Amino acid sequence: MAAGKVGDRVVVLSERVGQAAREGEIVEVLGTASEVHYRVLWQDGHESYFFQGAGSVTIIHKRPKQGRANRTVAKTAGLERRRRPLKRAMVKH
Repeated sequence: MAAGKVGDRVVVLSERVGQAAREGEIVEVLGTASEVHYRVLWQDGHESYFFQGAGSVTIIHKRPKQGRANRTVAKTAGLERRRRPLKRAMVKH
């Protein structure tokens, strides 16, 4: 199994027919290089320590974020829209 990092997904296939796979997110990497284990937040809301053992385990690595320049432009454009004062219609009674 490849080493997981915080934010990566863990999928553990069931050893019994008819049971669904468990999926969760790594929230903490613990241990040493030879004995790595993880604190995982599972989809059902439970959190536990996960030690690699027998069975089929897959780690899905977190996708890299967009480049910093693209995020900055998007954030700036959004802030400019929010900062404009509201134009009020002039109504005479």
